[in-house]
Amino acid sequence: MPRYSEERKQAILSKLQPPSNMSVAEVSRSEGIGLQTLYNWRNEARQQGHPMPGHNKTPDDWTSETKLATVIETAALSESELSEYC
Repeated sequence: MPRYSEERKQAILSKLQPPSNMSVAEVSRSEGIGLQTLYNWRNEARQQGHPMPGHNKTPDDWTSETKLATVIETAALSESELSEYC
């Protein structure tokens, strides 16, 4: 089983987030990584407080922790970067 650096994991997980918003299945196919591995990485990232998309597709369905993490993550973005993020 291949080992991935934390930087590589973060780069792969970033594809699940805006602006890419790829599904786990799409990332799995494009990166050649197993679905369960990606789900495990996503769950680990959530436990560490990183906002990660999932079954809750709209911000209205997000937990308070996810909303706060998103606000903190995007606070330093410029208007154009924030627009791209959204």
